[in-house]
Amino acid sequence: MEPQQTPEVPTSAQIDVAAETFRMLSSSTRLLIVWLLAHEELDVSGLAEASGTSVQTVSQHLAKMRLAGLVSSRREGRRIFYVVDDPHVVTMVGEIFAHIAPDGSLAPDPEPRRLPGSRLP
Repeated sequence: MEPQQTPEVPTSAQIDVAAETFRMLSSSTRLLIVWLLAHEELDVSGLAEASGTSVQTVSQHLAKMRLAGLVSSRREGRRIFYVVDDPHVVTMVGEIFAHIAPDGSLAPDPEPRRLPGSRLP
């Protein structure tokens, strides 16, 4: 059996950016916007309607999230469409909601995957 390697300690720059990303996602409105944009491209009006938030509030959140690199945008005529296209952000948001049941409790962990022929439980 191979000895398990200790992962490299993150750099201070990595820690700072990770903390800022989590800070940006600590707002329930921003987290919902990111979840929505991870599933479909929407403009500000569509986001406001889907999130039950005012257009002004959604616009302010989008501006912050664009600066943080969590969402990207494209212009189509006079409308701007937003999307989360970073697969890391999509995975992170998907994982947290897979971990939380609809009633807000923690969802049960999936059965661990076992390699064929493994004796481990």
